[in-house]
Amino acid sequence: MILGCLNKKHFLLALLVLVLSAVSLHAHVPGASRLVQPTGEMLNTKAPDFILLNQDGDRFDSAKLRGKVVVVNFIFTTCTDVCPLFTAHFAQLQRALKNGPTGDLFFVSITTDPEVDSPKVLKSYAQRYSVDFQNWAFLTGTDTQMKTVWKGFGVRVVRRGRGLVQHTSLTTIIDREGVRRFNYFGEKWQLKDLQNDIEGLLAKKPNH
Repeated sequence: MILGCLNKKHFLLALLVLVLSAVSLHAHVPGASRLVQPTGEMLNTKAPDFILLNQDGDRFDSAKLRGKVVVVNFIFTTCTDVCPLFTAHFAQLQRALKNGPTGDLFFVSITTDPEVDSPKVLKSYAQRYSVDFQNWAFLTGTDTQMKTVWKGFGVRVVRRGRGLVQHTSLTTIIDREGVRRFNYFGEKWQLKDLQNDIEGLLAKKPNH
């Protein structure tokens, strides 16, 4: 009987660990909790610099975005739940803020599935949302390159199969000096809050 109780406790503990692990990858767990961090992990630190390929297959150097407010999210094109929502949010923001300071805002969507998401696939995906590529790039690279970028942003990615990926749902805002200022986790945050944070950073003059 004691052994049975211990086994049951071990089972429940293992189940709890699995649930918590899934929530940490809450990109694709319905009803995941919303967490917006004005302060917290990896905030007020330099965002990692990286070189990847954009939707045209051209070299994209993130260091060249210095001086702009940059909004980054992580998506993959075969996702059927929250990634389309994140992309639609960015498209809405891009339209809403298009009359702001010219060239001061840039959107970046980084794939979590480089096996499927070639530049051509990313471009086709973006065009479905009427993306303006003047200030929005969709990025991919080799598996090694992507793992380095994911780690640099604190994004965990688990590949379950071709086109089946779990990943941390992160949207992060980087200021003109390349410092991460706001993290939005999950999908339950309000778009107006993200827009307010972006506009607040846009209103600040660049440091010279």
